[in-house]
Amino acid sequence: MRLAIGIALIDSSVVGLRSGRSMEVMVLSVVLIGAGLLLLAGLWTPIAGTLVALIELWEVFLLPQNLWLYILMGTLGAALAMLGPGTWSVDARLFGWKRVPIRDRDTQN
Repeated sequence: MRLAIGIALIDSSVVGLRSGRSMEVMVLSVVLIGAGLLLLAGLWTPIAGTLVALIELWEVFLLPQNLWLYILMGTLGAALAMLGPGTWSVDARLFGWKRVPIRDRDTQN
């Protein structure tokens, strides 16, 4: 999922840069390219996913012609922020795999 959203973000943002729209859209496109690269690498995934979700929400109101694309990208960004980067990522190598042990109710410790 990280790879799919990262590639889609970079592709749509490069197209947005080439279109020559307003300066605000160009700045958002550059930030989305950076977030897409972070998602591709799996570095700072919760931060990058949250950033993607917020920027795509802003683009829903800024550029309403691609409404469903922005909603999809924002939803996937939020999902990645909550799920995390996965096993094959820089985050997993740097910070390790986090586990939450769930104890049985019957055991008294």
